[in-house]
Amino acid sequence: MTSTNVWGSVVREIGGDAVDVRPLISDPVVNPHTYESVPEDAAKIAEADLLVFNGGGYDEFVEKILAAAPRANPTVEASALVGEPQQHMPEPQAVEGHGHSHDHSVNEHFWYDFHAVDAVADRVAADLGKLWPARAQEFAANAERFHAGVRRLADQARQIAAARPGTEVVATEPVAFYLIEESGLTDITPDSFVDAVEAGNDPPAAALAEIQDALDARRASALVFNPQTEGPVTAQLRVRAEQLGIPVVSMTETLPAGQDYLQWMEGQVDSLRRAEGLA
Repeated sequence: MTSTNVWGSVVREIGGDAVDVRPLISDPVVNPHTYESVPEDAAKIAEADLLVFNGGGYDEFVEKILAAAPRANPTVEASALVGEPQQHMPEPQAVEGHGHSHDHSVNEHFWYDFHAVDAVADRVAADLGKLWPARAQEFAANAERFHAGVRRLADQARQIAAARPGTEVVATEPVAFYLIEESGLTDITPDSFVDAVEAGNDPPAAALAEIQDALDARRASALVFNPQTEGPVTAQLRVRAEQLGIPVVSMTETLPAGQDYLQWMEGQVDSLRRAEGLA
């Protein structure tokens, strides 16, 4: 079992035909932040040989189920692996002029953090190997292939950092925080705007005006936009950016139909590259 189809795709990459992956959330209109679990979810989690979830408050319904009924079988929580040293990828390079106002430690969208995704893949391969020792080498080989794909994504993001270090962007919410950071871009969105949108509140007028001014002055090279959580204010910013000819880069939280994690994320990175005139 996985909490979302994003982590389900990662598990499929590692387990191949040896695993039956069943995400609890696949519908793109369902927000894991606010999802209310049903009794069947708890039963599925209890029965699963392996559970993979995001953690960090993103899919809190899973944390509540585990608190009520701890599991004996292996459980992988992405948030617990964030920051672990990874042999598969070099650490991000410091980029001159690059900065970000938002707190890295509390951003829970870990599937945009290539280092965290690599760590999850390693843990999944190890746990599957313990569950099915006869295929442990196969799982490890699948993980190595997956790591190679993630490295390619990171390399593409760092090409942006090399070509456009510190270039400023605006984001309607911090869903793509880690990718923006890996790409060497600077998110100039006011914290008060982000906090309000994430809480489902109207942002302060001053913060909205600050973003509008950044767009009008073409200070922002792109607007990073999550269409899955569009509201009147963010829709207004999207329309304004489009009218000004500023690229709008859609960054979503769930996989499009028919794509796996690597395909989906390659499209996300390519969207940023095109916005910065590199593709």
